[in-house]
Formats: sequence, C-alpha cells, structure tokens
Amino acid sequence: MTTTVDPLADAIAGCASGDKTALRRIFDSEGGKLVAVAERILRRRDLAEEAVQDAFLRIWTHSHQYAPDRGSARGWIYAIVRNRALNLLRDGRREFTVDEVEAIQEAERSDEIMAAWHRLDRDARLRDCLGALDETRRRGILMAYVGGYTHGEIAGRLRIPLGTAKSWIRRGLTALRECMA
Repeated sequence: MTTTVDPLADAIAGCASGDKTALRRIFDSEGGKLVAVAERILRRRDLAEEAVQDAFLRIWTHSHQYAPDRGSARGWIYAIVRNRALNLLRDGRREFTVDEVEAIQEAERSDEIMAAWHRLDRDARLRDCLGALDETRRRGILMAYVGGYTHGEIAGRLRIPLGTAKSWIRRGLTALRECMA
C-alpha cells in the first residue's frame, strides 16, 4: 500500500490491491455522510442506502482507476455516490409515494399561484390592492382565482374552517373592489 497523507487515498490504494479491510475503512469513515448525500438526491433512505451499496461495489471494482493527481480521494468517492444516486433517479427506480406526489404537486401549484402575484406589474393597481390584504386572505383569493381551487380546497390547504375561508375570500374581494374603485 502506498503511503500518503490522505487516509482515504491509502484506503483506495488498498482496495486496488485487494485489501478488504481498506474498503471497510472507507465505509467506517464516510458511510453515514455518503448515505446523507444520496438521501438528499433521492429523498428516500432505502434508495439512498441502495445507491451507496452500489457505489461501494464500484469503488471496490474501479479503485485501480483512482488517480490522486486528478483530484482528492474524498471527491472521487463522493462523485461515485452522487452519480449512482442520479442514475437511480434517471432509471426511474425512484418511486414516489402518493403523499410525496401530492406534496410535490401542491408545492408546484403554490409556487405558480404566488408567482402570478409577483408577475403583476409593480405599478399595477391590482398588485397594490392585493398587497394591502393580509397574507392569508391574499393567498386565498389567488388560490381561488389563479389556482382554480374550490372554497373547500382552500380551507383544507390553509387549515381553516370552510366558513372562514368563504368569508375571508368574500371580504377580500370586497376590499379589492373598494381599492380598485
């Protein structure tokens, strides 16, 4: 095994020469962080662990390709994990639960609704009038008229009673009419 200042580079060199304990040293020092990196990409612990397992197989079988003069050992290892995680995403093996899909769709719709308000001309009277409303009422009106949500859907998403959602929207529209007049 070569002697370098970098213990990860030493461990990779050990893997290249068939030393299984070297792979264990890499896992012990970096395994938890590697799973965290993969989990940030995949958003699921089980798939992140699968990506890291695939990556360790690749580290073992391709350790002879690591060249210290082309980058750090840590960078080489993390690039392998990142690529394995991205491959899982591209291969479609990343399965979303119904709740995850709904949360993603809801976040996208919410972003679109607020983007519609922000796209209004800064000097537009409607923007000023909407800006004068409190955040929850403004969001309720935008959800109804930009997002197409029903009063019941708005109440559920804002976590308020249905009657409250209806009266906030009605009062907000009245305030908008008065402001625009």
